[in-house]
Amino acid sequence: MRKFYFTIVALLFSAVAFSQGTITGTVVDSDGPLPGANVMVQGTSNGVATDFDGNFKIDVAANQGTLVVSYIGYISKKVSFTKTGAIGSITLAADAEQLGEIVVVGSGVIDLARERETPVAVSNISAKEIQLKVGNMEFPEILNSTPSVYATKQGGGYGDSRINLRGFDQTNTAVIINGQPVNDMENGAVYWSNWAGLSDIASGVQVQRGLGASKLAVPSVGGTMTIVTKSTDKEEGGFVGVSSGNDSYVKTTVGYNTGVNDNGWASSVLLGRWSGDGYVDGTEGEGYTYLFSLGYKPSETHAFNFTFTGAGQWHNQRTSDISLRDHFNYGGDDFRKFNSDWGYLDGEEYSFRRNFYNKPISTLNWDWNINEKLSLSTSVYGSWGRGGGTGARGSNFGINPFREDLTEAIADGDLPYRTSAGIIDFDAVVANNQSGTGFAVEGPYQNAVLGSNGYSEDGVNRNVAIRRSSMNSHNWYGAISNLKYEIGDFWTIGGGIDLRMYKGFHYRVLNDLLGLDGYYSTGNENLNTGLILTETIEASPFHDTGLTGDKIDYYNVGEVNWSGFNGIVEYNNNETLSAVLQLGISSQSYRRIDYFDQSNNVTSDKDSKTGGYVKGGANYNIDAKNNVFFNTGIIKRQPKFDAIFPNFSNIVNDDAENETITSFELGYGFKSSVFSANLNLYTTKWSDRFISQSIRGVNGLEDGTATFKGLTQVHSGVELDFTVRPVSNFSLKGMLSVGNWEYKDNVTSSIFDNDNNLLDSATLFVDGTKVGDAAQFTAGLTADYEVFENFGIDLAWRHAGNLYSDFSFQLDTRNWANDAQFLSPDNRGALELPSFDLFDLGVDYKFNVSTTSDIILRFNMNNVLDTEYISEGSSSIYTDDELPAVNPDTTVSTYKGIDTRNLVWFGFGRTWNVSLRYNF
Repeated sequence: MRKFYFTIVALLFSAVAFSQGTITGTVVDSDGPLPGANVMVQGTSNGVATDFDGNFKIDVAANQGTLVVSYIGYISKKVSFTKTGAIGSITLAADAEQLGEIVVVGSGVIDLARERETPVAVSNISAKEIQLKVGNMEFPEILNSTPSVYATKQGGGYGDSRINLRGFDQTNTAVIINGQPVNDMENGAVYWSNWAGLSDIASGVQVQRGLGASKLAVPSVGGTMTIVTKSTDKEEGGFVGVSSGNDSYVKTTVGYNTGVNDNGWASSVLLGRWSGDGYVDGTEGEGYTYLFSLGYKPSETHAFNFTFTGAGQWHNQRTSDISLRDHFNYGGDDFRKFNSDWGYLDGEEYSFRRNFYNKPISTLNWDWNINEKLSLSTSVYGSWGRGGGTGARGSNFGINPFREDLTEAIADGDLPYRTSAGIIDFDAVVANNQSGTGFAVEGPYQNAVLGSNGYSEDGVNRNVAIRRSSMNSHNWYGAISNLKYEIGDFWTIGGGIDLRMYKGFHYRVLNDLLGLDGYYSTGNENLNTGLILTETIEASPFHDTGLTGDKIDYYNVGEVNWSGFNGIVEYNNNETLSAVLQLGISSQSYRRIDYFDQSNNVTSDKDSKTGGYVKGGANYNIDAKNNVFFNTGIIKRQPKFDAIFPNFSNIVNDDAENETITSFELGYGFKSSVFSANLNLYTTKWSDRFISQSIRGVNGLEDGTATFKGLTQVHSGVELDFTVRPVSNFSLKGMLSVGNWEYKDNVTSSIFDNDNNLLDSATLFVDGTKVGDAAQFTAGLTADYEVFENFGIDLAWRHAGNLYSDFSFQLDTRNWANDAQFLSPDNRGALELPSFDLFDLGVDYKFNVSTTSDIILRFNMNNVLDTEYISEGSSSIYTDDELPAVNPDTTVSTYKGIDTRNLVWFGFGRTWNVSLRYNF
């Protein structure tokens, strides 16, 4: 017994001798505690993990030393201590280059901003937030909780959403996926239907407002949206997810990761499918998501990752303009759902408007750590987009209104192929198509019932309507490579290249003859006679899209090549001051080939434009909680393809010049474990714009083109975002953005006929006119509350105000939208639309099945109060405006103070979805 007591005492003395004390503290990020963070004593194996509230307690052998604090997705931090006891809060900054636990993601080509280092205004959306809250919303809508973002569903077909950033549309907002630009090389557009699966494969999203941190010369007028997708996971495991929602929405997704084997190989695969009827009438659709990733890391020096992903889909759309009174007159109980592009054919839903596309992208990343100071990251990629959209073709003018809304046209008796509910009677359209006398020319098509848009002899009927497909396919190849060298402890220099080769194929094919035996096409000017076609192309991205077959109406190819070079100098003393200077230069070449309409000039001359940028800024950390930053820069951006070849011509526009974007921004940040906030002030000037607008009715001509040169916009504003976490299980996030976005100076246009002969000029008086299509005042609050362990609830409020109608630069005084009001110097500007408030609700619960698996059940309800609101408008009709051709028998009224003749889209009413995800 004495020996036993002696042993116990000896062990106690040994423990005291080894452990001189205990250190306690809390590990947090900008949003609050970080459970599961690692805390280790440097140079030892002594370590602990933080608890659910981010707290830790660790025994140390000496009264002084260094703790190393780390957490996946965050920058590790070393904290010195000179005594034991409470050390307080330790704040880790998110490492945007490590958004997921991956083998390799090509981090060297992904330009992500770091908190309290990179001098730009940013908002981050995590993979968890995307998985939980997107539900059956569209991917861009998750960003509505961030400042100066306005995302809508437009017409409401799944995939037709769009996003504005600081008042600039998405053709002027750079979208980058895994470091690669995805804005269309010809027009800058982003089609979210091509990326419908991003909510399944995204590891995170970072919105960089303003000039951004990207080294690529991209169209970041409003900002840059950087999306990082899943790559090859290190750990073995997978998941199965199912989701259901309003209007028969069903989605199933499965994924599996092999984990890394002993030789450094790992792979991941994900497959998903969705389908639904659509909230808007006549917008059913179906889509598939796929991702395959293969990683290989033979050593700490090299890492490779190959990714192949895409999201093929088709969906019916709502694209035709609808007035408020059309909604009310024909929309039934829920007028927000009314769609004038669809009807019934043989008892089944049928629409003139269907979008279908598949855009797989293949990427190979290589990260090479040449030595401790020098590294090279390279990404080679290819993308092959196939698909387009359908629409009506033919001269049956009894289907769609012309220069008036449905209410007006039906009151005039102009639309006999519409039902009393305002939708299209496709059975009557087919019957009319089949009423032709038959082709009168001897040969294989004699007596066939033929229709045409431009030929009405020999028994060919022009009073028909078919469904055509307008294709916008492309082949896109590119390579990005960045070299980085660290000089000493504080300086880093780098350089890189950005190479792109793009070829876009634009043409029309037959999709559905709607009862005809064939179609007499007169679109090819190279043919002495028309061409009779009978073969159709299915409106599906997984079938032949007609690239090598017969075409109608038009067929042209756009070639755009790009060579960019960039350099960067960074200073970071790892404590207080960081600064960056970036510059880049790029050469963009353009060539247009027209196989149908330019018989004497099939291939255009090649034109080239040189652009570039210089931007920089600095961040100063005043102390552990406060920081300030600024950035400024100028971008010389090459014109878009249509500015080089206006009016669908192969003649190079010698007047096209680079656009100029100048920007300046100031920011302040405050970070603590309870409260964090960011305040930004910005101004952006976008000048030297060139716009080409097709018009009718100018100087007695039926068709013409107006070009506007030197248009300028100035966007200024203030942004605030904050997070409050008074206790560990509750957080409140908020944002506020106030913008003043206006056109500056009036603009003079040149008017051309279809042969590009200069006819006249006109002035549009737009100086001081508010920029439309995005709310200039937004605010929001999101409360997340963990009621008890594994059970959470969240409630979000969003306000949008100072929203103005968008307008086109029209000179046609017969334009229904009344945009020609800007020909008058005393016009009333863009119409202000009613402001609105929305509430969203979410509830989730996690079941712990085992130590390595769980089940997450989630319920979302958007627009809980079923609020009626106008999300966007495309006309500026005031209550006392006298529009041309207005039938005096139709009633003009108001809705929330605006004229019901205005063309608008309503936002969705109450929607919901419930999902179940099993992780193993």
